[in-house]
Amino acid sequence: MQDPSELFRFENDTPAEPTDATPAGLRDQQASVLIVALGGFIDAGNTQTLISDHLLATHESRVLASFDVDQLLDYRGRRPVMVFDRDHWSSYDDPSLLLHRLVDQEGVPFLLLVGPEPDYQWARMVEATTMLVKTLGVDLTLSVHGIPMAVPHTRPLGVTSHGTAPRLITENDAAFGTVQVPGSFLSLLEMRLGESGHDALGFAVHVPHYLGQTEFADAAVLGLERIKATTGLALDLTALAATADLNRAEIARQMAESDEITAVVRALEQQYDTFLEGRKQRNLLATDLSELPTADEIGAEFEAFLKDVTDDDDGDQSNPGGPDRPGPHGIS
Repeated sequence: MQDPSELFRFENDTPAEPTDATPAGLRDQQASVLIVALGGFIDAGNTQTLISDHLLATHESRVLASFDVDQLLDYRGRRPVMVFDRDHWSSYDDPSLLLHRLVDQEGVPFLLLVGPEPDYQWARMVEATTMLVKTLGVDLTLSVHGIPMAVPHTRPLGVTSHGTAPRLITENDAAFGTVQVPGSFLSLLEMRLGESGHDALGFAVHVPHYLGQTEFADAAVLGLERIKATTGLALDLTALAATADLNRAEIARQMAESDEITAVVRALEQQYDTFLEGRKQRNLLATDLSELPTADEIGAEFEAFLKDVTDDDDGDQSNPGGPDRPGPHGIS
């Protein structure tokens, strides 16, 4: 493996005074929490993107380090967007993978690693990220993404938690038993961090499957609330909650205009409420296990869904942003 430290560089405004504990005067740049938002195979509702964009827009931040994306990305697999203006190229959506240092509402620093999921050199990128975790004093690495589920948007959303140690998971809506799924960089990073003795925790928010290709801010709000509860960070959710209100209003409008959409939602509501009948539980997956499909049945359906997504992505070349770019707004 090539030297992982050569994949990234600290920015010029990072203090360079040496200290006893950390190289290059990085003591002042340390933070106990790292949030990783590097995409993945699935992010229903654009949950991860909404969270990272919101954090950068609402909290003081600056770039602490940047990665060499030329070594990590397959440009032809997901071509960056360029703009042609009459007789010349006027702009290029230059991809970047950056480590930001943010400050919460009480002045507590935290880190955000954001950018496209690496196409190449996963093992080396894991080692580089682990080096940053050690150097910057990170105690907990977090991630959030959305997964499509057959649940209605009109009922409380569930969350499946996963982590490197049972003590990190305080509540969980475990939707799966043992299933085999395509790997993602975030999943590999979490596993490798655990193997090297570092705490890592992820939240998979259950997004209604009919909203999987659009922005569904309710899922992002829930994911950010889980981050707040886990870390104690004072994060501002105001703007994101307002976006969620707009999302719900738009969904209601589309339901009012479409009997087909309304029928889908009503059927999911009936299914959801049937499982919860006679129980004061918060979500579908917390009911009597005897009434639920087996882990093998759920796993088989999930693997079939992932195969369909892969087949669709392989056959669709019309999206200039590639398979990871979000679809059109609205119910799909």
